[in-house]
Amino acid sequence: MRAANLITLLLVIIGGINWLLVGLFQVDLVAALFGGQDSIVARVVYVLVGLSALWQLMPFAKAISIDEPAAEANYRRNP
Repeated sequence: MRAANLITLLLVIIGGINWLLVGLFQVDLVAALFGGQDSIVARVVYVLVGLSALWQLMPFAKAISIDEPAAEANYRRNP
């Protein structure tokens, strides 16, 4: 499960960087690398990024339910 979380987190980061480039420079890096938005490989990457975002909802929900952000904030104040 840890490997899946790391891989999906990496894909979500790649997707976020791609959207940053689209927003700032109108450059879709995934499309540029894999032959355009309509290429099969680019579409697979887009789908994997989207599925990764859905997968990352599970650890996010768990962190919220156990109040992990508050626990991390407390740790930073009292190491």
